[in-house]
Amino acid sequence: MSLKLIIHYGLHYIVPLGIALYFYKKKWGTVYLILIATMLIDLDHLFATPIYDANRCSINFHPLHSNIAIVMYVLMFIPKKTRVIAIGLLLHIVTDAIDCYL
Repeated sequence: MSLKLIIHYGLHYIVPLGIALYFYKKKWGTVYLILIATMLIDLDHLFATPIYDANRCSINFHPLHSNIAIVMYVLMFIPKKTRVIAIGLLLHIVTDAIDCYL
């Protein structure tokens, strides 16, 4: 397994677990599931040809990975009701942005 895959999937699965356990101790399980569910933004990959390209940078290529979408995710961080979802979406974007440089 390559270092890029370890970093990518570690940021997608292990970091959200750490966030849930550290910041949301009493409801960490629910928060972790929400953070993992935010990976559904990758459904926008279905509109690309090919669907998956290991060398393609997702940021500003897919609609849910665009600058406009990212601004919306930042704004979602402000209200407490959408903060956990925003954390998951922003972590996903950061993970995909790191992939662009690896």
